[in-house]
Amino acid sequence: MRVVSLMSVLCAAITLASCQTMTPEERRAADEATCRGYGFKAGTDAMARCLLDIDLDRRAEARSWQQRQNDMFFRQPVVIERRVIVQKSS
Repeated sequence: MRVVSLMSVLCAAITLASCQTMTPEERRAADEATCRGYGFKAGTDAMARCLLDIDLDRRAEARSWQQRQNDMFFRQPVVIERRVIVQKSS
């Protein structure tokens, strides 16, 4: 039992260690390489626009992912209630 627990913890640690995020500098270099691959030259307005488009796409994807997560985990029906009081008229 103890060996199984130890192996589970070890597997979890290895999995988490493999999940690395890019630093802002690495992301910028990758974005610049992508734009250069499209044929844009460094220091031009077209290159700046390409970098901006990549950043906007990344942000939109992050918002979309967050919305999907919220929809999946926090979906609750919306109930609107309006009470109607009925009285006999004399």
